[in-house]
Amino acid sequence: MPDSTESARRKTVSAEDYMSLAERSILLEQRVRDLELEKEHLAAERIRLGNEVRVLQAELNKLRQPPLVAATVIDTLDDGRVIVKSSTGPQFVVHFPESVVGGELEAGSRVALNQRTLAVVDVLPTSIDPFVRAMTVEEAPTATYADIGGLETQIAEIRETVELPLLHPELFEKVGIEPPKGVLLCGSPGTGKTLLARAVANETKATFIRVIGSELIQKFIGEGARLVREIFFMARKRAPSIIFIDELDAVASRRLDIATSGDREVQRTLMQLLSMLDGFDPRGDVRIIAATNRPDILDPALTRPGRFDRIIEFPLPDRAAREQILKIHTRKMHIASDVDLSQLAIKSPGASGADLKAICTEAGMFTIRELRDTVTNLDFVKSIAKVLGETIGKGDNADIYG
Repeated sequence: MPDSTESARRKTVSAEDYMSLAERSILLEQRVRDLELEKEHLAAERIRLGNEVRVLQAELNKLRQPPLVAATVIDTLDDGRVIVKSSTGPQFVVHFPESVVGGELEAGSRVALNQRTLAVVDVLPTSIDPFVRAMTVEEAPTATYADIGGLETQIAEIRETVELPLLHPELFEKVGIEPPKGVLLCGSPGTGKTLLARAVANETKATFIRVIGSELIQKFIGEGARLVREIFFMARKRAPSIIFIDELDAVASRRLDIATSGDREVQRTLMQLLSMLDGFDPRGDVRIIAATNRPDILDPALTRPGRFDRIIEFPLPDRAAREQILKIHTRKMHIASDVDLSQLAIKSPGASGADLKAICTEAGMFTIRELRDTVTNLDFVKSIAKVLGETIGKGDNADIYG
């Protein structure tokens, strides 16, 4: 009897040991899986840190490199060497490896020289003044010919002078003539000169470079002429392009025998402009449009044929043109049925296109001031009186004022 009891107890102990071993096996397997996952994470982290080390090492190697000297190629020699002028002033005869440069160098190219050996190690991109790059209008203007009222003749002239040579140059080749090189827009302020230039840039999809005449007047000698050269260089590089020079009279006034040092610097800039307009270098698909309010003070050398071949006058709009301009500026406005644009055109003699746009804006402001959403005839009447003055606004027929 004691033997059977001892045997049963042993069997029970063996079963308990088996269960304990199974649980330990499961725990160990789970531990193994956890360690494998941790190993994978550590391997990925090691790869990431290795990449970061390589990037930092490359950056450190760049920082350890000696600085390079900027230079300009003056001339090339028959034996493969080049004459360069460094940014510090002296000129050197140096060698250059064709494998680095990628071909022959040309005079005027910008290169980088090793500081110790002065060997050419790289070719630098052509330098364009950031001030000149900022003149480029990156986004195409939104103005179209439909936004211009009363200038049908001027639109036709500028389209055949600027737009056709850019879009259909084959027509001029077939006829056997060269397209006009430049267009000068003359007229009173607010008559649509700048607006028409923006519309041309939009229709031609060309690079539009807008230059203010006063921006070419610089403090230091030669800076204005350099800006003119870089503007035309950038225009040729981004051709087809249009250079629009606004307020041309600021830099192109008539030259006088008696002049101060500042006037002489303006004259240097003007002479550079004359050279670029009608020089030896071909301009390619680059068209020039200039605008001025004072054509009477421009230098005769600028207005002769060959530089500005076409001079377009912008008169003040007549009654029919004023009505058309009012329709353009009121097409998005919520106006009342009592508004008669033809009568408003009669009551605004002598108004320019800019004045008429201001009249529409002021009429809308009168409406907003009274918390209304419809512009009435009285709002336009008050805006005419405000923009043009009581005398001009009332005109001959006072019945419009009620």
